[in-house]
Amino acid sequence: MKTINKIVGIVTSISLAGIMSCCSNDLTEKVYSSITQDSYEYTVKDFKSVVSSVYSPLRGVFSHTGFWTANEVTGDAIVSPPTATGWYDGGQYMHFHYHDWNSELANIKEFWDWMYRGALFANYSIELIESGKVPAPSLEAKEQGIMELRAARGFYYWLICDNFGDAPLVITTSDEMPEKSSRKEIFDFIVKELIEVIPYLSEEQGGAMYGRFNKWAAKTLLANVYLNAEVYTGTAHWEDCIVQCNDIINNSPCMLSQNFKDSFRSSGVESSKEIILAVPYDKIIATGNDMHMRSWQAQLKDKFNLEATPWGSGTTMAITQFADTYDEDDSRIDDTWLRGAQYSSNGEILKGIYDNIGEDFIIVKEIPDASYVKEFEGWRMNKFEVAPQTPSSSDTDFPFFRFAEVLMMKAECLLRTGQPGAGALVSQVRERAFRDHPEKIMVTDEQLKANSIYQYGYVEKYHIVDPGNQDPVEFGRLYDELGWEFVWEAHRRRDMIRFGLFTKKSWLSHKPKGDYRSVFPIPEVVLTSNPKLTQNPNYLQK
Repeated sequence: MKTINKIVGIVTSISLAGIMSCCSNDLTEKVYSSITQDSYEYTVKDFKSVVSSVYSPLRGVFSHTGFWTANEVTGDAIVSPPTATGWYDGGQYMHFHYHDWNSELANIKEFWDWMYRGALFANYSIELIESGKVPAPSLEAKEQGIMELRAARGFYYWLICDNFGDAPLVITTSDEMPEKSSRKEIFDFIVKELIEVIPYLSEEQGGAMYGRFNKWAAKTLLANVYLNAEVYTGTAHWEDCIVQCNDIINNSPCMLSQNFKDSFRSSGVESSKEIILAVPYDKIIATGNDMHMRSWQAQLKDKFNLEATPWGSGTTMAITQFADTYDEDDSRIDDTWLRGAQYSSNGEILKGIYDNIGEDFIIVKEIPDASYVKEFEGWRMNKFEVAPQTPSSSDTDFPFFRFAEVLMMKAECLLRTGQPGAGALVSQVRERAFRDHPEKIMVTDEQLKANSIYQYGYVEKYHIVDPGNQDPVEFGRLYDELGWEFVWEAHRRRDMIRFGLFTKKSWLSHKPKGDYRSVFPIPEVVLTSNPKLTQNPNYLQK
């Protein structure tokens, strides 16, 4: 159970006042209550709730119909194919794998909505506090609250910039129809905002700041923006990224946890020094982490003593080509993936009930393609701990930023600028994964420059039948390291784009569909609602 009420749970009174009102298609406010922002009498007791309201949309990050799927299932590590019990669902997950989505796909509107909902909540909260309608306990608290809200708003706009490119940049509560801003304009806004607010943010790690933007979370966000700047603007900012990473490494309380699994526990993570920004979940009052329900086969209920039965034969699994890249001595395999023979909590081997009725439950890594997978095929999720008696939503939080990412961002920037030291940083991250095989911990700068070991190509019936683009991957070994460390954490699409692979390579049942697929289309209903907006290039506009 998390201290969720301090983070995302205290929103009831604020929703009455309009701050938690829905985000409409044209980015204007709708108030679903007779009590409005003008009529509600705020007190100083509402201050924390107004600031905290900006975080509630983040629980949508794990949605299997939205952001998470759009940023993992579009990549070369994870797939969500149909199985014996369904999981076709109108082809929505397959569209992401095939890269043939369009502007009418409801999934895209889902994460467009929650990103803008977060940004608009920040706008409303900032205005309420700046105007004095919401009294602050002190002038210092007022300033820090506004700065925290601006950092969170910058975070939502980073996600918008990353996923949609050119998009509306709305920073007031005006109900005027917004026009599009260029991706560079959004980039410049985010950078300016973060540089201005960072000096005023709390340096406290964990505790009351868990799940909120402190100084180190804002700096990690800024480092990410700089890391991907060349994609966003055409101009690289590697050195700027290094500066932010150095400050976090040298001056923050952040550090790697002793064990890789520590960041993904169902409890006790609030004091973590590795988790820099988390999305908190609670199985009762802050639901949304249902990864076990969609990845696991129903019989695994008896292995983990769950309250809820996972959904049928499950989906969301490893792509075999990615699974083949692991070193078998890397402990992150079993800390990340469920594989091999599966037993009930009393030690009896589980049995198949769908494609493999009565057969021993042994999960294999081989999957034939993305069109249909049997119940024992494909490694399943084991990264996020699922405690006994978990219902359909678990208590396990989503670590959006980790200190391991800071080390890896700096390593990448050092490689890209020809400076030494990347190998030492990556080796720090590898150390806990090869504790039983210390001879494999160290990796050198030169090794990180090597081609990826991922065997790209289009697959039919378990075999690559068309290799597609086989150009070497620059810094490919580093790219592999990013996959082993961060798979399941919604990094893969962004990493693939930055390494030039997302629209070039073939994997499983995916073939390239064009460079324009590096951003998603603006949802069609948004365009219909706002004639000032135009569709992103190469996507058809009706």
